[in-house]
Amino acid sequence: MAMKNQNINYQLEKLTEIGVALSSEINVSLLLEKIVLGAKQITNADGGTLYRIYGDVIKMEIVHSDSLGIRLGGSSGQPANMPTIPLYLADGTPNLKNVVSYSFHNNKTVNIDDAYNDQVFDFSGTKHFDAQNHYHSKSFLAVPMRSHEGDIIGMLQLINAIDKADGQVIAFDAIAQNLTEALASQAAIVLTKQRLIADLGGLFESLVQLIATAIDDKSPHTGGHCRRVPELTMMLAEAAHETQHGYLKDFVMTDADRYELKIAGWLHDCGKITTPEYVIEKATKLQTIFDRIELIETRVEVLKRDYEIVMLKQQMAALAKGELPDTAIVDTFQTAMAQLDDDLVFLRRVNIGGEFMMPEDLQRIGTIAGQSWQFMGKSTSLLTDEEMYNLNISRGTLTNEEREIINHHITSTINMLEKITFPKHLKNVPEYAGGHHEKMDGTGYPKGLNREQMSIQARSMAIADIFEALTAKDRPYKLGKKLSEALAILQRMKDTQHIDPDLFDAFMNAKVYKRYADQFLDDYQKDVD
Repeated sequence: MAMKNQNINYQLEKLTEIGVALSSEINVSLLLEKIVLGAKQITNADGGTLYRIYGDVIKMEIVHSDSLGIRLGGSSGQPANMPTIPLYLADGTPNLKNVVSYSFHNNKTVNIDDAYNDQVFDFSGTKHFDAQNHYHSKSFLAVPMRSHEGDIIGMLQLINAIDKADGQVIAFDAIAQNLTEALASQAAIVLTKQRLIADLGGLFESLVQLIATAIDDKSPHTGGHCRRVPELTMMLAEAAHETQHGYLKDFVMTDADRYELKIAGWLHDCGKITTPEYVIEKATKLQTIFDRIELIETRVEVLKRDYEIVMLKQQMAALAKGELPDTAIVDTFQTAMAQLDDDLVFLRRVNIGGEFMMPEDLQRIGTIAGQSWQFMGKSTSLLTDEEMYNLNISRGTLTNEEREIINHHITSTINMLEKITFPKHLKNVPEYAGGHHEKMDGTGYPKGLNREQMSIQARSMAIADIFEALTAKDRPYKLGKKLSEALAILQRMKDTQHIDPDLFDAFMNAKVYKRYADQFLDDYQKDVD
């Protein structure tokens, strides 16, 4: 009796130890293996198998046999590619011939003393296996693993309990069965918890990508930006991780760090959900609901008509006097027409926007605005003050006020993300996502942070955001730059302390730009190896 009590105490201690070990394991495959090993340990079983339920079949995930030296699944690296067990027969009735399928359908433990003397189950497959492997499967214990909702999510089966005294195969006694059932219950809870965590993680990531997709879909001209920046950010961060010298030699990322940065990348522009479409969609300098270059074109046509009317009146007046019209009248008219046509070509060009405006272009806009046209008997400037203001935009298509609206998206991003209670492993998402418009010299926005105040991850995203914007081929006012141009701009930004110099060097040395180009850029842009 003392020996039996001692054995029970040992089994209970092992059950407790196994329960603690299970709760700390995050790798599902290793968790399943620990369940089998733990069950074998507390019952002193020779073999153990863990099955998972996949639809209408039961599939082996872990297979262990001490005497046969079999280790499949888990840490072995060898998948358990065994035939699945159907839960239902061809006619749709429950499969009650196999031990584990019977246990599943009846939601109860099956304990068999001797398989070779059993008349209930079909052990033909077991007997065939035994004959091939010189083995003798005798005692069986099959236990359902139930979730907190009562669903059976797996089956734990043990084979051949071994008597510690003489090494003979014995039946699984009531204590072994109870302890195995307790272990199966604990294991099911842990598995269910991990599944719920994974499901929540998947749901969260889907919502994050949904937000990013919605932002990109607000404008066909920025579509893909929220998807490309995370990709490029991760490429650069990996290059920094692999750098073994200089400033970055101590920078390392775990898988959890990578996931956190990926989520931040997807959310880096979430504040744009508050940015008005008319600003995001502004493809030309004069665009509002429509492109107002059309109004200027109409005024020019009216002005050309007026010039023609003046010319014709002058010709008619000469003819009325019996004189031939002066050829200078036609010459003046044709010169005026040519000048208006040339001015219109010029206005159409500057309306598109670009990287900069030449001083002579700004002066010419003023000259054109100095012309007037007649409307309802009133002389009006050919360009309104608001049109002049827009046409004088030196870079891109946005006015200063519109650019402030765009720039406010990063403040919105930070405010939105700081309102989210992120779990511990995502606590840095607001900082990573909110710093991609900061500069190393402290002249960026919205917080004016300098290099020392920013994480390497945030600095990586800043470079990724700039390079993506430079090479993007879906912007309304420009073609995507070639690699040589984009890299030259980044080099200047490094020299002026706008981007992190060490990360730029990693970007170049690891040829991150080339890997990105191969995946996202057109052939005409790939002019650097």
